[in-house]
Amino acid sequence: MRSTDSPLPWVAWETTKFPFELNAITREYLARTAPLSEGELAADLRAVGAGGRLDTTAAQHLANRSPFYNALLRTTCVATLIEGGHAVNALPQRAAATINCRILPGVDPANVEQTIRRVVADTAVSVTRADTATPSPPSPLPPPLEQTISAVAASIWGSVPLVPTMETGATDGLFLRNAGIPVYGVSGYFADPNVPADTRAHGLNERIGVKAFYDQLEFTYRLLKAIGDGSAM
Repeated sequence: MRSTDSPLPWVAWETTKFPFELNAITREYLARTAPLSEGELAADLRAVGAGGRLDTTAAQHLANRSPFYNALLRTTCVATLIEGGHAVNALPQRAAATINCRILPGVDPANVEQTIRRVVADTAVSVTRADTATPSPPSPLPPPLEQTISAVAASIWGSVPLVPTMETGATDGLFLRNAGIPVYGVSGYFADPNVPADTRAHGLNERIGVKAFYDQLEFTYRLLKAIGDGSAM
């Protein structure tokens, strides 16, 4: 999404939040993560992951706690590229901002665009889509597949909990899902939860641990062998 030709109302944009929404995958993630957490965090995870009416107070606590929870619970839009001017010796005559939106499954992209236009609230600003979003509903997780993943994980790491989660980015899986083929991302990558700063995806210093890398290879190899006969699906 690109907005051009006029200054953006940054204060209004920073305070604009999309509503909290859950689907079967995110609710299951929160419910299964709660027993692995403690204190207020565990209580908030349990409250939001429970069935029935969404506990927006607990959801706000989670959103305030980390960008990850915020992106898991609502659509997010961030200005990731800002451009202005055309020469070092001339006043800028034009400015542009690229707004990157991570839209939750089931949310209409047209409604997101409408929200951006409402926040900008300036007819001198041209808002156009830089790309067309392709809806991709979550794939249901069959119990046999979940059991196979758990068994393979246990063969390498012992007893570890299996927690489904929704990727907060995007993958080519959306094309397969729209063709009627379920898609699941299973990495087998272990990171230290006590070192949040070590999450370096897309960074200039992106890296993973050596042991985690080779464990992940072994896990993937065993998993592919286990599901090769199709019984896990």
